[in-house]
Amino acid sequence: MILNKKKLFELHGWIGTKLCILFFIICFSGTLATMSSEMDWLFNRDIRATPQATLASKNLIVHNFREKFPNGAITHWAQNEAPYICNILSKEENGDKSYVFVNQYTGVIQGESTITFQRFFRKLHYNLFMPLQIGHYTVLFFGFLLFISLITALLFYKKWWRKLFELKTDKGPLVFFRSIHRLVGLWSIPFTLLFSITGFWYFLERSNIAGLGDAGNPQAPQIVNNDEKNTQKLSSQILDYDKAIRIAEQQIPNLVAGDIAIPGYETDYIYITGKSDVDLVRQRANKVFVDAKNYKVISYQNANNIPRIVYISDIADPLHFGYWGGLPTKIIWFMAGLGICSLILTGIWIILKRKATQKKNNKKRVFGPWKYINYGITGVMLFYMYSALVKSMAAASVFIYVTFTWLLFIALAYYIFVYRLNKSVSKKQ
Repeated sequence: MILNKKKLFELHGWIGTKLCILFFIICFSGTLATMSSEMDWLFNRDIRATPQATLASKNLIVHNFREKFPNGAITHWAQNEAPYICNILSKEENGDKSYVFVNQYTGVIQGESTITFQRFFRKLHYNLFMPLQIGHYTVLFFGFLLFISLITALLFYKKWWRKLFELKTDKGPLVFFRSIHRLVGLWSIPFTLLFSITGFWYFLERSNIAGLGDAGNPQAPQIVNNDEKNTQKLSSQILDYDKAIRIAEQQIPNLVAGDIAIPGYETDYIYITGKSDVDLVRQRANKVFVDAKNYKVISYQNANNIPRIVYISDIADPLHFGYWGGLPTKIIWFMAGLGICSLILTGIWIILKRKATQKKNNKKRVFGPWKYINYGITGVMLFYMYSALVKSMAAASVFIYVTFTWLLFIALAYYIFVYRLNKSVSKKQ
């Protein structure tokens, strides 16, 4: 079968322009998500920690928490893999939820916030803040579009491997942007494939095709207890966390405990995850379930002997977001993400410029009715995003920063793709 390169080029351009706003938001939010913990460190002094040789007792931390928040309950205990980020305790008090930053080396509680960069950008990239499964599948749909965009580009560009170092700078802005678009696209191939393939896996997990979602994420054990006296809520402040962690680390060789899921009732368990000597996998690849009543191990999973499907599930996040190798890989993934975002922007400019040059005002028909889909879904996303900020009782400064950022993006887009483009075309005419 002979491939029609013109059709491939049109399909490539269609993907990059018809849904360009959403495409850019998803790619850019994912790019920022890779460095979101570092953004927290940069803008929030309370979350910073200076690495030391030893960790503070978890029970000491709970003691300090109890003194500062006598009516508060710990619902989750997160330990970032970056040693310069504080432990984050999810707190619930009088129906209000917040994040408490505690220094894991000193045990000192350093601050509290209702929102973090890490949670904001992960939520935005994960499901666009939308309810039900709408946002999840919208994001996953663009994973397929990203892959198709890559394949169509490789098929219609002749001998693309010879242009890995070619950049034309002396033949006008249109030729320059085409050249840099192609150059960045070629060097982004490994990451585009990686992001697409992990996106395919997320889709298979989410839709549970062939039972892959269930197989890759084994269900937690259930504790059956018919004693009505044991159905009272178990206080997160009376658990012996040091003992539970010691038991978990004895169960799995070389385990360094990380996140802790706090039991809600006496019949529940303390769920501990962490890193061992298995590379690439996320913390959840190692898990130990400890009975909150008697501190006996109910069940556990060792990353050294997990099924292949579970292994694939547990390496997807580290590979997708680039945190498997610490800060160096995060920076590399961040730069690769920016490169893919630039492909969207330069692609839009190239098509708008070509259309505007061919026929005056023709650029208005480049997006057609698809622009309303862009605007509509983006509007729904913004509604739920601000609703989430209101629900989390975010500070007024957060609303100001978020709104200012959106307005800045809109202003820049208008200036580059409308004002500057029209001005350059008018000069030629």
